[in-house]
Amino acid sequence: MTETLSPPAAAPGRAGRLPLLDVVRGVAILGTLMTNVWIFTSPGSEGWVLNGGTEPASFASLPDAAESIMRLLANGKFLSLLTVLFGVGLAIQYASAARRGAPWPGRYRWRALFLFAEGTAHFLLVFAWDVLMGYAVTALVVAWLLTRSVAAQRRVMWCAASLHLTLIALLTVALAAAPARTGGAGGTVPDELADLYAHGGYLEQVAFRLDNTVAFRVEPVLTFFLLVFLFLLGVRLFRAGAFGDDATGRRIRSRLLVRGLGLGLPLSVAAALGGPDLFLLDRYVVGPLTALGYLGLVGALVDRVRRPGPVMNGLTAVGRTALSGYVLQNVLCVFVAYGIGLGLAHRLGETWHPWWVMGLWAAVSAVLMAGATLWLRRFGTGPLESVQKWALRR
Repeated sequence: MTETLSPPAAAPGRAGRLPLLDVVRGVAILGTLMTNVWIFTSPGSEGWVLNGGTEPASFASLPDAAESIMRLLANGKFLSLLTVLFGVGLAIQYASAARRGAPWPGRYRWRALFLFAEGTAHFLLVFAWDVLMGYAVTALVVAWLLTRSVAAQRRVMWCAASLHLTLIALLTVALAAAPARTGGAGGTVPDELADLYAHGGYLEQVAFRLDNTVAFRVEPVLTFFLLVFLFLLGVRLFRAGAFGDDATGRRIRSRLLVRGLGLGLPLSVAAALGGPDLFLLDRYVVGPLTALGYLGLVGALVDRVRRPGPVMNGLTAVGRTALSGYVLQNVLCVFVAYGIGLGLAHRLGETWHPWWVMGLWAAVSAVLMAGATLWLRRFGTGPLESVQKWALRR
């Protein structure tokens, strides 16, 4: 059943692009790579996570400290920020449909289903820990929720948050009570798994993802309530004017900065130092809180920019081509790290760890910013975004 909308009240200028939104989205895309790059470069890569792959924070040496800080700043934070922004995008499309008097969800269902198909292809062919499939399912649910009253949306939002917190608390208690684990942190992965990504063929890796589909898809199931909460939070922030270039927007972002970073970063440090048993708490509870601080921080920095330079222009370009950038950064890491490409994860191994991993993140980020900037000089949208628009017009 679809609903024909009457246009809701909106702040001036919301019909056009919001420059800050593109910058924050670009930051979120490159930030997710700060987490994923450690997966690509670990022995066993994607399968390393299935073997309990978490790295405890350590400051015993400069390399350990550098890796721990980068992991701490990234773990769960940028993924949560990207999720909030996906909710913002959904709110923008809902508002657009309202202005045109178009039915909702209407054709948006096809957009979400196409995203699910794109995510499935990305999962099978590129990276097992894909987020697009989970976003697509959540988008269908939240798109329907937008046809309900604001009060109903608020109730669902906080109910989802409560269920998520309860689930993570129970799982954290279970982890703390479980016998000590081997592998992952300070352990090893099976030799055959390490060999699969160091020397195995591409089709063997695809088959491995297929064989372990249920395990690889557990994160979006585990975090479904969190996804619903963050989507609806993004809707709420957009409607409140958090991305506007006015006093209201700056006031909201200032509050997010102070509260998000003021609480989030200390809690994240405490959780990281607490050991692997607090990993879920750090990634799925503290991470979203810190992500709101990141949103406020990026907003504060952008507010102080008088003339955008290469970095801000590059982040904006990545934000405008977010889907293409997300997939491309994973493709580039596969080519550089796996044996089917340059195989640097095996060749460099511990010798240049963690510096080469950080260098890989920086290099891929620079390529994406430069590439997206050049692409948008000739084309209006990213390549995958163009494919999506073409397919949905048919």
